[in-house]
Amino acid sequence: MADEATTFDVVVTRVFDAPLERVWRAWTEPELVRRWWGPVGFSAPLARMDVRPGGTSLVCMRSPDGHDLYNTWTYGQVVPGERLEFVLRFSDESGDPLDPARLGLPPGIPAEVPHVITFTDVNGRGTRITVTESGYGIESTRDGSRIGLEQCLDKMTTALTDGDFTR
Repeated sequence: MADEATTFDVVVTRVFDAPLERVWRAWTEPELVRRWWGPVGFSAPLARMDVRPGGTSLVCMRSPDGHDLYNTWTYGQVVPGERLEFVLRFSDESGDPLDPARLGLPPGIPAEVPHVITFTDVNGRGTRITVTESGYGIESTRDGSRIGLEQCLDKMTTALTDGDFTR
């Protein structure tokens, strides 16, 4: 059993068959975030993006049964085409923070989940990203988050392949 100070991180690396600029836009433009945010079966009816140091985006994922779950992403470092750092918080539709436990989410989800996404060009044709989420209190919650993240990135793969990301 882990002591109270122990936390668990999610680290997922994915290579997309899409140019870096296109993958960056998938993380930063509202209409593109809505195409992939949320695990399989979820939609994303809202993405208000304010991607700049100190900015806060508000995103919503909707479950198959119509339940909306809002998050804010408050940015620290933003280096276009290279790095995004933000803190994810669960919130209401106005962006006011909510305790994950109050929302009925599993134990071990912290009130603030730091995220770091790095972007690397792969031969001018592809893009490798690494997503790191930090601070989960228990391994099973970390593992559930990893599954959700991988499903989001699967949806991103489809959006990058099938979507109009050419402009």
